[in-house]
Order: sequence, then C-alpha cells, then structure tokens
Amino acid sequence: MGMRHKVAGRGFGRSSGQRRALYKSLMIGVILHDRIRTTEAKAKEIQPMVEKLITQARTDSPHNRGLALSSLGSAAAVERLFTEVAPRFTGRPGGYTRIFKIGVRPGDGAVVCQLEMVE
Repeated sequence: MGMRHKVAGRGFGRSSGQRRALYKSLMIGVILHDRIRTTEAKAKEIQPMVEKLITQARTDSPHNRGLALSSLGSAAAVERLFTEVAPRFTGRPGGYTRIFKIGVRPGDGAVVCQLEMVE
C-alpha cells in the first residue's frame, strides 16, 4: 500500500454507499434528538455536514427543503430541521453544534463523544 496522497475524509472501513448511509443516520439522529453519542471520528466527520444543513434550512423554500430531503432521506427530519431547529439559530453566524468527549469505550478503546446543538 502506498501513501494516501490527496485522499480526504475518513473511510471507516466501509464502502461509499455504507458510509453515506452511516452519515445520513447520524445526521438524522442529531436533527431529531438534538444530540447523539458516537465516536470522536464520526462526530468530527458529520459536524460540518450538520452545520451546512442548518445554515441552508434558515432560508425556508421548496428548493432548500428538496436539497435537505435529498441529503437526509427523512421527511420527519427535514420538517423538524426547518420548523424547530433552524429558527433557533437565525441570529447566529454558524457554530450551531459542539463536540465534547465523554470517555473511552471499554470494548475497543474508542474515544466516545457527544455531538449536540448549542443552546
């Protein structure tokens, strides 16, 4: 194996389809429950995706709802994103989420974090 020159992002040992599904389910979890508990790597990977979705949802339009639905695939999550989540952050210039470390998972030593919406 050579060096990973110009290869961005984390692979998580999954195929691209499985990885996309993982990201979707994590983002849906954050939007529906305001917080999720996951590994540090996964939290850091989806944080910018969630932030961009929230910024997009601050402008409610059929087009933006369609874009959000295409990246989330959950009508319930899109509805909550546009009606409850995004309006809370109208006066905030980004930085809608925070990550803080909880500890180490006993099974595999992975650093476990909580990704949550800022109040």
